[in-house]
Amino acid sequence: MTDTSQTAVSSSRVTFMLVFTTLLWGGSFVFNKLGFRDIPPVTFMFLRFALATLIMTVVCLPRLRRLDWRITWKGTVVGLALAATNLSFVLGLSGTTASRAGFLNNLFVLFIPLLCYLVWRERVDRWSFLGIVLALVGLWQLARGGVEGFSYGDFLSTVCALFIAIHIITVSKVLRDEDVYLISFVQFAVVALAGGAICLFMPSQPLRVGPLSAASLIYCAIFPTVICFTLQNRYQRYTTPTKAGLIYTLDPVWSMLGGMAVLGERLSGKEWVGCGFIFGAVALPMLIRRYREWRIGIDYRRA
Repeated sequence: MTDTSQTAVSSSRVTFMLVFTTLLWGGSFVFNKLGFRDIPPVTFMFLRFALATLIMTVVCLPRLRRLDWRITWKGTVVGLALAATNLSFVLGLSGTTASRAGFLNNLFVLFIPLLCYLVWRERVDRWSFLGIVLALVGLWQLARGGVEGFSYGDFLSTVCALFIAIHIITVSKVLRDEDVYLISFVQFAVVALAGGAICLFMPSQPLRVGPLSAASLIYCAIFPTVICFTLQNRYQRYTTPTKAGLIYTLDPVWSMLGGMAVLGERLSGKEWVGCGFIFGAVALPMLIRRYREWRIGIDYRRA
């Protein structure tokens, strides 16, 4: 059933719940890295979304009778974009650190206006252009600071940011008033099917699921997948896109802290500078837009 609740949600609650989703997503970088120790990245993606699909099947049991061709088609379209996002995510993360991947993934905020300009000729404002310049400087510093320079994992993490932007744009252009639970169910199933198909054509790799990798798989299937999608669908509509985007810049902060605390990752001086430029590239345009919204009284909206 589509949620048509008209109940007001406080701005502080919306902010808290969206910050909480960034914490869960930031933790997924660490848990994916732990899971990759036993499970190949693409197999991990397949198992993660297969488990998430099973969970959503249980959640959606009362709704499945409303699953029609329109929801299936739209869910498939956004699901293919999500599959590309997650494939580049796991392959990128497996080839770089959680800290670097987190900041590189966050470049999606800059890819969105670029794609909108290329496809729909929507104007790129000067602050977005400044962010793009800062991001390029940050990427250059990362390339100079890493042991392997700008590795294939860094490249794929940047490609992942592009697919994140494509997924977000696809959701905004394709979806309207569909049941978000059924759409999530179809999306997860499409990603699981795509992952399974890729695994069939890949050379067989050793697979052993120990307690740590099993816990990582369960965490990634439940928290940054089922719960994060549900919370974002539930609360993001109560705030402005600018404020939500600003909150989402916390993702790489959590991934970096988790990588340092759990995985023992450390950044060189140039890597710190590069990550700082990339963070500023994303946060500065958002802060300026948020300030403008605040000046004219735009804060949050009702459902």
